[in-house]
Amino acid sequence: MAETIKLRDEYIKLGQALKAAGLVESGVDAKYVISDGKVKVNGQVEYQRGKKLHDGDVVEYNGNTINIKA
Repeated sequence: MAETIKLRDEYIKLGQALKAAGLVESGVDAKYVISDGKVKVNGQVEYQRGKKLHDGDVVEYNGNTINIKA
């Protein structure tokens, strides 16, 4: 499933993006899936929940894709 998140600000943090896309229930869930190495940003495993995502970034988690658009 591919989801697009439209940025309201200059960036969105990784944990917020997972939550906004409905892939995790809460910030706590986001923290665990990210710290467990289950989330990729632009093809690289990302461990920082606060990673800033900008226009054009692609997040992958559990077979789902989130496209970040300005």
